[in-house]
Amino acid sequence: MRAARSTRRLVAITLAGAAATALGVAPTLGTATTAQAATGDVVWSQDFDGAVGSAPDRSVWTNETGGGGWGNNELETYTDSRSNSALDGQGNLVITAKREADGSYTSARLTTQGKYTPQYGRIEARIQIPRGQGIWPAFWMLGADLPQSGWPGSGEIDVMENVGKEPATVHGTVHGPGYSGGQGISTPYQHPQGWSFADTFHTFAVDWKPGSITWSVDGVAYRTVTPADTNGNPWVFDKPFFIVLNLAVGGNWPGYPDASTTFPQQMKVDYVRVIDNS
Repeated sequence: MRAARSTRRLVAITLAGAAATALGVAPTLGTATTAQAATGDVVWSQDFDGAVGSAPDRSVWTNETGGGGWGNNELETYTDSRSNSALDGQGNLVITAKREADGSYTSARLTTQGKYTPQYGRIEARIQIPRGQGIWPAFWMLGADLPQSGWPGSGEIDVMENVGKEPATVHGTVHGPGYSGGQGISTPYQHPQGWSFADTFHTFAVDWKPGSITWSVDGVAYRTVTPADTNGNPWVFDKPFFIVLNLAVGGNWPGYPDASTTFPQQMKVDYVRVIDNS
């Protein structure tokens, strides 16, 4: 996640034979959708089917918990409560940011760290983001060599971030050594009609290949980054990464909730997929 986000970063599936080799996927738990991957094949998918109120697949997703600002002066405390992250019984994972009775904020942050770590492919999710001043949803990735390598040496790929004060804009960013925090290589994407991205579901993706990352929204590509864009700094994206979904409240970049912000706010995730793009 973007802005003055530094210390925040410190904190399935068995693909058969050629599929794992082609995508560079570390052996992990989950559901294999194909044994021999070809371009365009879905090689891994989380569709969030399950009973209303149930947790997402624990063989794939871990809830990171705690508060303290996450390096960005955020307000929320992330919990493992089903009131903050649960399936809705309609095929969605719902991450809910709440204002509690004592005035504090809770939300959820889910990660595949140590369970599913793809390398390359089209990484995409269909998401309906929340809305409101101080609301900060994100779909992103961190290098699987955390915490050993530290951040930003691990690398970070932000597939989609939105800050509620910019309802018609999402951002795609990479962070690495020499281009992190506010100096990340970042590009905004504007809704083509100028509408709020919170109004409906949209598909956010990166096409990730050796030496290349291309961002898209609803199939429209809007930025490609290569090693030529790092100004001689290390390119740290040719290795396995894990996936993160979270919904923050407040922080240096989005600012803080105000009288216009309503709670609860929900980030709905229809699916997360990895598609062979070799």
